[in-house]
Amino acid sequence: MIRKGFVFVILLMGSAAVGQTAVSPPGSVPHAPQGRPLAAGTQAGSTFHAAPTRPSAPATVRENPKGPANAATGCVGSGCDEEPQHITVVNPPPQPAPVPVWPWHARISWAADLVLVLLAYAALLMGLSLLRKIEQQSKYCEEAAAAAAESAQAVMLQVKSMVEAERPWILVDVEPDRAAENGFLVTATNRGRSPARIEAADDAVAFAANEAGLKEHPEFGESKPFVPLILLPGERTVIKEFSRGDVNELCGSEERLKKVEDWEERIYLYGRIEYRDLISPRDEQTHESTWCCWYIHGRQKSGLVTAGPRAYHAHS
Repeated sequence: MIRKGFVFVILLMGSAAVGQTAVSPPGSVPHAPQGRPLAAGTQAGSTFHAAPTRPSAPATVRENPKGPANAATGCVGSGCDEEPQHITVVNPPPQPAPVPVWPWHARISWAADLVLVLLAYAALLMGLSLLRKIEQQSKYCEEAAAAAAESAQAVMLQVKSMVEAERPWILVDVEPDRAAENGFLVTATNRGRSPARIEAADDAVAFAANEAGLKEHPEFGESKPFVPLILLPGERTVIKEFSRGDVNELCGSEERLKKVEDWEERIYLYGRIEYRDLISPRDEQTHESTWCCWYIHGRQKSGLVTAGPRAYHAHS
């Protein structure tokens, strides 16, 4: 299609040149028609005007025995010559110099126009080619950006998984207290691969007939003062101590104690631990672990086991 456009431009400029050649410029001298000779005594390019003769008034002709008389000279007879006719020659006005059919300045102007058209056509082709290249380059950039975004997302997921694998995890366990009879220890252990800084630890007590009687989410009162401490991987610390002797104080009355001894009500101990890690970003360093235990009151022996709904055993 580009070649067809170029040929069309060339044909258009050629037809314009032919039109200028066929038209004669104004001011050219027309040629005399063929087959007609010029008048005698005239030259080509000259114009002769004959002096007009005035019609004479009718006069009375009288016969003269000696012959006709000449009116101008008064000569009578045949010897008088007739007066010759006067002819006046008028020089033609100066004619301008003949102009060539296609002058040089017109040729130069046509050539300049042709060069400009060719240059404009070439610039148009180069512009279209450049636009195509820019469009292709834009597509390549978009594809590269999409691939880079996918790669970055994959790297972020990988980094996040590595951070999750290397972060500390605080888990809560219950173990018997060997120093006290029917006593128990609630301990927090760092099961992760990096140190953890425990910032706070809260706990509460609830009385319910079973787990279904507990609230959907654990509720805590005011946070108790806690001295921050750092747990290295594998270390543990005691966050709460509980024994059989604490039951009377928790029940507060003989009636509730009787219900606990008859298993009409159960004692649930629950709590939470807030801690930070040292490798995650600042806004993701805070974590929380919740725990819940059921105190079993026997006739002589007591027990403390992990129990409670799933919301009471969450880790973040």
